[in-house]
Amino acid sequence: MSFTQELPRSLSPSRLSDFQACPRRYQYASIERIPQPASYATAKGRFAHYVFEQLFNLLAGERTIERAREFIPAAVEAVLTQDVRVDIAMDDAMMARLLAETDHIITTYFEMEDPTTVTSEGVELRLGVTVNGAPLFGILDRLDRDTDGTLTIVDYKTGALPNRNYDSQTFANAELYAALCEAKLGEKPTKIRLMYVAKGESIERDVSDVVVRARSQSAANAWEKINRFYGDGEFPATPSVRACRFCSYKDLCRANGVAVPV
Repeated sequence: MSFTQELPRSLSPSRLSDFQACPRRYQYASIERIPQPASYATAKGRFAHYVFEQLFNLLAGERTIERAREFIPAAVEAVLTQDVRVDIAMDDAMMARLLAETDHIITTYFEMEDPTTVTSEGVELRLGVTVNGAPLFGILDRLDRDTDGTLTIVDYKTGALPNRNYDSQTFANAELYAALCEAKLGEKPTKIRLMYVAKGESIERDVSDVVVRARSQSAANAWEKINRFYGDGEFPATPSVRACRFCSYKDLCRANGVAVPV
């Protein structure tokens, strides 16, 4: 077959993850652009990110917990569109749960750090640059300038704490962000901080030159394969229990003859 849709102009860390998990998932999401239904978890994540983005758009001295809570009604309007409400079967009980969990996240966040002391070089910072021949694009939650003058990538997480045995996977997206910063801004961050704002814990990792180069090369290799598969007119399916477990395209794959594991 040949695609009528154009190849995306860039590769983001999330789409790279799709491709590495299963090229067919990338085809459905990024080439054919088949919508994926929202989930409660993704809606909550976007909700919290919206609040924190607005908070850090304020002057440092204005970043109080009261001001953060003031952004909740706007988050309802911005995030909970009619399509999202249908996808997650939003009702009064779910709305009450979301608002309660959001208030808990805000309270917990303010116990983790004082935002009035944070110096940020960018909030929801959009970076696009070609690295090793691959057009990469990413949006950083925050890029902070620490007191020692170095840069730290900060990423908010609203889910559960990760298994520390899989740090390589946990930090993969942020390490690609580090490559984007170095190529676009001419300065490589020295640290990555993942803030698990629902749990009140942060995990950090120093940025390694070796790892950043490896992430960049892996993205370049994936982009080369994406172009080849696009030219071939098909992205192979690589079903596995791990890749298929939470994939929203399982039924479509089964309909197309892919042996999706139960």
